[in-house]
This record gives sequence, C-alpha cells and structure tokens, in this order.
Amino acid sequence: MDAARADLTDDFAAEASIAVAAAKVTAAEAALEVGSALFEVSGTRSALDSLGLHRHGRDARTHTLHDPARWKIQHIGRYLLNGTRPPRHGLL
Repeated sequence: MDAARADLTDDFAAEASIAVAAAKVTAAEAALEVGSALFEVSGTRSALDSLGLHRHGRDARTHTLHDPARWKIQHIGRYLLNGTRPPRHGLL
C-alpha cells in the first residue's frame, strides 16, 4: 500500500488491490470458521441470547455478504494466472 501510494502506477495499484483483496478473503474465511467453531466447542448453550455469542457468527456472515469474497477470488485468480489487472475503481 505504501509503495502504491508513493508511486501510483497501474501496476502498483493492481498489486495493492490484490493484496487488500487477499487479506479480505482470508479474514472473512477465518471469521466464519471461528464463528462456527465457537458453537461447536461451546454447545447449544452458546446460542443463548443472554451470552451474546451468536452475534459473532452473525456479524461475520453479514460482512461476508455485504462485500462478497467470491468476486475478489475471481480477480485474484485472473491476476495471478493471466496478469489481468483488477478494476481500478474501488470495486475490488
């Protein structure tokens, strides 16, 4: 990100965009996995409203739906396999 900011070329912008997209995909997958594991190890009582643990899985799922990782994965794959730059208009 710092290199892209210092000398914003199409190549730097593409690399920065792909790096951010990869971080987003990884974070989303980890959040969903941890949210699911929380219920697996805690049992059914962990879903009680009084504990408030259900919100972690719900919030993670909401974030993944709001900004779908599937599009990011496609752009990452196209960039790595074919060198096709992602869109440069804030949509990745």
